[in-house]
Amino acid sequence: MHDKSVSDLQRGLRTGEFSSVELVETCLARIEALDGRLNSLITVTGERALVQARAADKRLATGDAGPLTGIPLMHKDILCTRGVRTSCGSRMLDNFIAPYDATVVERLDAAGMCMLGKTNMDEFAMGSSTESSYYGPTRNPWSLDRVPGGSSGGSAAAVAARLSPLATCTDTGGSIRQPAAMCGITGIKPTYGRVSRYGLVAFASSLDQGGVMARSAEDAAFLLAAMAGFDARDSTSIERPVEDYPAVLSDSVAGLRIGIPKEYFDQGLESGVAERVQEALAEFERLGAVITDVSLPHAPLSIPTYYVVAPAECSSNLSRYDGVRFGYRAENASDLLDMYKRSRSEGFGAEVKRRIMVGTYVLSAGYYDAYYLKAQKLRRRISEDFQKAFERVDVIMGPTTPGTAFKLGEKTDDPISMYLCDVYTTGVNLAGLPAASIPVGFTDGLPVGLHLVGNYFQEARLLNAAHQYQQASDWHLRMPRGIA
Repeated sequence: MHDKSVSDLQRGLRTGEFSSVELVETCLARIEALDGRLNSLITVTGERALVQARAADKRLATGDAGPLTGIPLMHKDILCTRGVRTSCGSRMLDNFIAPYDATVVERLDAAGMCMLGKTNMDEFAMGSSTESSYYGPTRNPWSLDRVPGGSSGGSAAAVAARLSPLATCTDTGGSIRQPAAMCGITGIKPTYGRVSRYGLVAFASSLDQGGVMARSAEDAAFLLAAMAGFDARDSTSIERPVEDYPAVLSDSVAGLRIGIPKEYFDQGLESGVAERVQEALAEFERLGAVITDVSLPHAPLSIPTYYVVAPAECSSNLSRYDGVRFGYRAENASDLLDMYKRSRSEGFGAEVKRRIMVGTYVLSAGYYDAYYLKAQKLRRRISEDFQKAFERVDVIMGPTTPGTAFKLGEKTDDPISMYLCDVYTTGVNLAGLPAASIPVGFTDGLPVGLHLVGNYFQEARLLNAAHQYQQASDWHLRMPRGIA
């Protein structure tokens, strides 16, 4: 059962081939057998999943089931889950039990899904490798000495290892697409405002967006359709109808105009990755798509722009963690100021403190205009570049990452090198566009991802293009070696 698609699981549950309880038990058994090596989960919620599975089986028996009723999933540990620890991968929130559900969690519970647990992540979603987690690094199922990417590395590793068919995740600068590429699965970050951020613990509020990890675009379409939609509790939510994503998957991509930015094929791109991407583009041409060169002239400035804007917002959002209201509190403080200082110094890890300091600096008097204001102007330019390109093309494609998964510890002492792993993805967040990564092959035995970027609210087009490619290839069906 663990290697079935969502469509296969839907059919099996409805025909009585297996029950939701049996499906959940299969996933929990795999978690117990395999996650000791992967460390993809922070919290396992087996009892809760079985309660939900029994309720789902009753709904299935009475014909009151939706498309996702009885299907297991995992949530990234940045989404609040009532009565369950929501740690954000940090010592700061190690003892925090969320008093309410995030909207995404609420909607998927209502859809009848069964929560297996909360996935590991870079602390407060700050990182590109899932190595900054207070609970230790997650390992890539394709090579246990390598990272799964980040910050949603736990979700990506769990789906790749078939511990769960689906997982939620978040993307601030590439944190869905980069780990999806490194773990050989499908990940989609929708348009900013398409999925509610209510109950999603904030890192950078103008960039954070919830999304989906799945084996295939078809599987992702089912989950995104259930998650998306307007939420009055989220001031950034967009009131716009949600398309029936699964319904458009079979549409032909003949005539689809694909733009290839020359800036994405620079000297930093590994040759093996470039070859796999070019082969994928050739497959799209065989399917009838038209390839066109485009330019995103400000794309090389995405990383410096992002690493001004994101830390500035992080500095503001994380000021609430002071040891007073919730979260970690230092013991035996001499006075209130000492408690503030020690609680934050002991509760946050090195990468979080680095970004808080950078953000505080760029927002400070005398430096605001020189850094933060200039970054916001560049952000507009980056967005305008995309809009100019979309006047000529329907979808922009290129590599998701410049290289494949790197070894654990390889970049921990070189944060700039780590940041450059997101060089092709951060511009999408700055512009608020939807984007996806799909597997397109391997180099040196490690997965390679193709990056697809659409115009605002074009998630259906991205999923359709991804699905048509996956109908003509089998990369998304490959399972990591040693994961039975």
